[in-house]
Amino acid sequence: MNHAGGNMFEKLDAVLARYEELTEAVLQPEIAGDYQRLQTMLKEKRDLEPLVGKYRRFLDVKREYEETGELLHDPDMEEEARQEMSRLSQERDQLMEELRLMLVPPDPMDDRNVVMEIRAGAGGEEAALFARDLLRMYLRYCDRVHLSASLLSVSSTDMDGVNEALILISGPQSYARMKFESGVHCVKRVPVTESGGRIHTSTVTVAVIPEAEDVEVTIRPEDLRVDLYRSTGKGGQHVNTTDSAVRLTHLPSGIVVTCQDERSQLENKAKAMKVLRSRLLERSRAEQTAARDADRRFQIGSGDRSERIRTYYFNHDYVVDHRLGMTVNRVSVTLDGDLDPYISALRLAEKTEKLQSLHD
Repeated sequence: MNHAGGNMFEKLDAVLARYEELTEAVLQPEIAGDYQRLQTMLKEKRDLEPLVGKYRRFLDVKREYEETGELLHDPDMEEEARQEMSRLSQERDQLMEELRLMLVPPDPMDDRNVVMEIRAGAGGEEAALFARDLLRMYLRYCDRVHLSASLLSVSSTDMDGVNEALILISGPQSYARMKFESGVHCVKRVPVTESGGRIHTSTVTVAVIPEAEDVEVTIRPEDLRVDLYRSTGKGGQHVNTTDSAVRLTHLPSGIVVTCQDERSQLENKAKAMKVLRSRLLERSRAEQTAARDADRRFQIGSGDRSERIRTYYFNHDYVVDHRLGMTVNRVSVTLDGDLDPYISALRLAEKTEKLQSLHD
């Protein structure tokens, strides 16, 4: 066994030992009676379960392989034993590769909630209509995977398109799931406004920002301008009678955030502050990353807003993800919120890239 493999199994043995320790600990009366401590331990145990299950299966296959090898000395069992060892060898190697990927350190931001911005780009009204399609796609995806999506603000066009929308997405692994959606989405189709049947190309920019913790970003009151106005997005009597919508302007950076999701002015301000903190943190992280990694880019893309990540070809009825060269048939299925094929492939690509970088 090579040194890298040895290190891997040392880590796996430590994880297994910790899992067994937690399994025993949560049954102890002194821990069961401490709600906060119990919940912390149960979460840690739950997080370790997929890796522990995979490792236990690996150990079972390894033991079966060794036991089957003993049958090679029996002439009556030799051929059958060789076939079984070949199958077990393939499963063992596959499990080892999966374990390597599972041991890759996760992005510390992966469990953060997400602020998602959707903005119509080139293409006029057709871009706004496509932005509306993407907004619906993300809301449906969140519903599929049991993430909570709150529409903070939306700027609509006369044809019911979307110039700009802001969503707060919360739930386990929100950022891990959504971060690969950052970039430019292109659509090639005949617009409803096109009488000649010509295919147009329009773009929508999506930005996915991990939500900042309060302690990570300090905003001084004197750096903030707060404007109140009447909501225009959802209808209802309260829209016409209360100045509940909030616009925050961070004077040093020029960042502007609006929120009109709630009836309460205080709730809208609180949500707008979350978005503002997240944008400021993302700006700081981007500056640090640019300074540290000026020429290195991940194989799956940097998530930069100027980068085209996906094209939706309505005329051929397929979608191409340009980062991996992956084609998925049926545009309507994707726009109905079935993003798992892309997100699963991109998460695997990220882990593979990180694994390679650990050995470089």
